[in-house]
Amino acid sequence: MITIVGVGALGSHLALFLRNEQVGLKLIDFDRIESKNTQAQFHTRMSMGHNKAQAMTRALHGMFGVNAEPVPSKLTKDNVEVLLSKSEIILDCTDNIEARSLIRSYYLNHGTPTLHGALSADGTFARIVWSECFVADAEGEAGEATCVDGEHLPFFAAAAAYMAIEAQRFLRTGKRQNFQLSPSGIMRT
Repeated sequence: MITIVGVGALGSHLALFLRNEQVGLKLIDFDRIESKNTQAQFHTRMSMGHNKAQAMTRALHGMFGVNAEPVPSKLTKDNVEVLLSKSEIILDCTDNIEARSLIRSYYLNHGTPTLHGALSADGTFARIVWSECFVADAEGEAGEATCVDGEHLPFFAAAAAYMAIEAQRFLRTGKRQNFQLSPSGIMRT
C-alpha cells in the first residue's frame, strides 16, 4: 500500500502520477476543496466543498478506473498508528509541522520507508527527502496562503513528478535519493 498523506498541491498531483502502480493507494486528508484550491491542485470546481481524499479517489476511479482508499481524517497522535499501518511506503505531502512530526515519529518507531515532500508557498523551492535525512520544519507565517493560485502550477507538478519517480525507484530497487528543486534546476542531495 502506498499511503499519501495530504492531497493538496503536491499530493493530488502525486496520486495522479502513481495511479498505475500495482500496489494500492491510500489517500489521507481531512480538508475540503475550496475555490482557491482548484488553481494549484488536481481538484475541480465540481468537487468544491467535498473532502480532498474522497474527491481524489472519485477522480482516479472515474478517469482511470483506479480504486484508491480515501481516509477523510486528520492525522493525529490518536490515529497515526492505525492510519499509517500496512503502508509499504508513506509519502508525506503535508504542509504543517504537526503532521510532519507525527509522520517522522511513526517512521522512527516502525521504520516504514517514508518520503517527505515540501513546497514553498511562493513556488520557488521544493524538497523531496527520505525520513532518515528529514527534519520537520514549520510552515510559513500563520495564516499565510500557500499554493493557492495557478502561477506555480507547473513547478508544483514537476515536484510531484520527481516525488513519484523517487517513490517508483524505491519500490522497484530499494534505492533512495533526496532532491531539492527550484524553477531553475534540480539538485540531488
